[in-house]
Amino acid sequence: MNVFIRFICAVIPGIAITFGAYAGHHNEKKMMSASSQNIVEVAAAAGQFDTLIAAAKAAGLVGALTGDGPLTVFAPTDEAFAKLPESTVETLLKPENKDQLVAILSYHVASGKLNASDVIARDSIATIGGRAPAVSVNDGTVKIDNATVVKVDIPASNGVIHVIDTVLLPPQKQAMNARSVIELAIDRGAPLYNRGQEKACADLYEVAITSLLALDAELGENDRRTLRNALKKASHSHNARENAWTYRRAMDAVYHGHSMDRMAAR
Repeated sequence: MNVFIRFICAVIPGIAITFGAYAGHHNEKKMMSASSQNIVEVAAAAGQFDTLIAAAKAAGLVGALTGDGPLTVFAPTDEAFAKLPESTVETLLKPENKDQLVAILSYHVASGKLNASDVIARDSIATIGGRAPAVSVNDGTVKIDNATVVKVDIPASNGVIHVIDTVLLPPQKQAMNARSVIELAIDRGAPLYNRGQEKACADLYEVAITSLLALDAELGENDRRTLRNALKKASHSHNARENAWTYRRAMDAVYHGHSMDRMAAR
């Protein structure tokens, strides 16, 4: 059954989606019955996302991906990462390149649970990093930017996974709406904090701040300094509650700052 047929089946109630022999019979059973496992656990059980998991750990995204969510992840396989130019992954995993890694990985994660039918109903997907990869369906092939969707609707307790064959790279020239990124981060992070998931909240806020700094966000230098200082302060603390508030106060300051007000008035 090709990917397009799976998407169509997802739209019609009562028709089950067959994932095929993607990770072998044993792992497929794990993935299809994974409602009690979070996104990271499902990916680990599949055995095809080791690079993605390592990258998520290096980027500090595991907390966000194991929180209540819900989230939608477009997950590149190990083979997808292997298609990148030689040494790219090794370079991105270095601590000094964390900002770039966060920007790339956050381009693969959307807030909310978007099943196959939700995906193909959209022209683009708003990600937690503020960018929006394009969705296209041509001759039975579903693409997210230039990546082909090869498996859909893999369930997790905190969202859903769609498998892609190419690593998505966010466009560097496309300006981000900083105000929208901050609003989305707080909208998703505050409920996590209120449910006692301070680390997941802090991780989500860190993703938003890092994305704003790493990509072409419309921010004044004072706002950038405020966000950089928050990241620096949090890097010296292991208290998730304190870090969540450090990030939140910085985002609030930027959101209500003078340069943000000028941007909103354009």
